[in-house]
Amino acid sequence: MPKLSAITDNPHENRFNEKIGVLVTNLGSPDAPNAPALRNYLREFLSDPRIVELPRALWWLILHGVILRVRPSRSAKAYASIWTEQGSPLVQITQDQCSKLSALLKEQNYDNVEVVMAMRYGNPSIKSGLEALRAKGITNIIVFPLYPQYSSATTGSTFDAIANVLKTWRWVPSLSFINGYHKQPSYITALANSVQEHIDKHGLPEKLLFSYHGTPKRFLDNGDPYHCFCHQTTRLVCEQLKLDKDTVMTTFQSRFGREEWLQPYTDVTLKELASKGVKEVAILSPAFSADCLETLEELEEENRDYFMEAGGETYHYIPALNDRDDHLQALFDVLKPYLR
Repeated sequence: MPKLSAITDNPHENRFNEKIGVLVTNLGSPDAPNAPALRNYLREFLSDPRIVELPRALWWLILHGVILRVRPSRSAKAYASIWTEQGSPLVQITQDQCSKLSALLKEQNYDNVEVVMAMRYGNPSIKSGLEALRAKGITNIIVFPLYPQYSSATTGSTFDAIANVLKTWRWVPSLSFINGYHKQPSYITALANSVQEHIDKHGLPEKLLFSYHGTPKRFLDNGDPYHCFCHQTTRLVCEQLKLDKDTVMTTFQSRFGREEWLQPYTDVTLKELASKGVKEVAILSPAFSADCLETLEELEEENRDYFMEAGGETYHYIPALNDRDDHLQALFDVLKPYLR
């Protein structure tokens, strides 16, 4: 049984205040683009039963006997290709989002709101984020995972991590948990704006791919709504832009292992399109609120090569919404109903 912790250096009534804490979370990143850091990160990530739903003893043997011996050095090379002077793009962009969201809240006279960033895996951890809010005496916390489309492997896993920390606290705070915003109007508008800006600059591509991070098909079969939410996001953006349905495709990327994942697969689709004579594609990934390894390396580099090598001629990656003003407005709009 976990040891319960409590703050006892001050009277409880003096620790209560009217502030609201917003814990903004994202997936996470290794601390550095090298094999030791990747080994630590992947150990935490792949040990999550929400990520790999195999018997624990069997998976422990596979993870420690095979994967953590081989994958860290390979993944380190991929991370090195996107690393910046500021470090991980995902962590830096999420920090920028938090800073801008905090400023926007103050502009809207929400001076009592404290925004803190945390990562589901790696640093800064969810535990450190919650402890930072607790240290400020905040007893009303809103958890805001930046995953627009709910999935058990992302949003659900974040809830698990929050619960694992709070179950050790003597005084559990008032808690709100935002579990998705895949059809929130201003989020859809921000996505539509990013696509329209691309069209204005480069013209309408032959094919426009909405590529979402994949999950095993088994998750869908067992009731996970993620697949449906992804298709709904695509449909709403296309309706707003009045795009021809024959121009647009919804695909899924980043599969891992041998079992069937959500289809069609992004990499296979790009190869097939090029082989059938499609010369120009544009691609975006609405599941990612910030550019990261899966967009900057997998979509912008690796999948570009697949398309071009198969006969394609023009390939455009439309960046994630990152810290765009319309994206920050969307995040504020999602958060606002919880600020009571």
